[in-house]
Amino acid sequence: MTAFAVDPTVRPRPARMWRAVLRLHRAALIGWAVLVTAVSGGLLWAYGPGGNAARADWQRRCAGDACSWSNAITLYHAAYTVAEVLIGWVPYLAAVWAGTFVARELQRGTARLVWTQGVSPTRWLATSLAVPAALLTAGSTVLVLLHRLLFDAHKVPLSWNPWNDETFTANGTLAIVHPLLGLAIGTLAGFLQRHALTAAGLAIAATGLALTTLGFARPHLWPTAARGSVVRTDSYVGYQPGFHFWPLQLVETGIALALAALLLATAFTLLRRRTS
Repeated sequence: MTAFAVDPTVRPRPARMWRAVLRLHRAALIGWAVLVTAVSGGLLWAYGPGGNAARADWQRRCAGDACSWSNAITLYHAAYTVAEVLIGWVPYLAAVWAGTFVARELQRGTARLVWTQGVSPTRWLATSLAVPAALLTAGSTVLVLLHRLLFDAHKVPLSWNPWNDETFTANGTLAIVHPLLGLAIGTLAGFLQRHALTAAGLAIAATGLALTTLGFARPHLWPTAARGSVVRTDSYVGYQPGFHFWPLQLVETGIALALAALLLATAFTLLRRRTS
């Protein structure tokens, strides 16, 4: 028999696990694409024909403080409000997905099967989170850009405040990092609760607690001014001028990213302890 020489420096090509992650979570990927497309379509409609009609009706119907809402204004308001609500749901959806995924993989033993195929536990978890994190970041960035485009073009009705929690979040980087925070919370919840349903419940509760705490802390993250727009919580009322928008956004963004990094570090530590 003929013996073939094998170059010891040649190593097998590592499996591209990110492709497996995309195939495994095809349904979640399609759902995320549908959500981003639907919200983007609503924002674009409100920016174009919906916003033009609403602004024209608002200017025609308003005389002093007496304003009446037309169908155009109502539809515009509904599109804007639904878009902000859906953007606000994304962190919870990310948390539920991560919690159920990690808990189900550990409960069924699927993760251990993957670890026997030349994929280390650390690489398994890192790739499983990096793919959805990239997709969440890309989709959320699109939604934020469209939301800012709409908000700057049409301010109807005039009473809308950029410091409202939903508008403030959707108008900046918080709408991008909150889903990543939800992903980190759900991941840790999956390690703490091995059953998918309990992990999902813990992820939702912990995400709600984290976002609520950040919301209450928001007015205190930057010095207030004597005049400006009102920033209000249940126990605090202060004033923030418009140019404080980005400092507040960036400070809270940094806190959310630090918290997400801490939670992920804890999850990886638990993984290493359980597989060592």
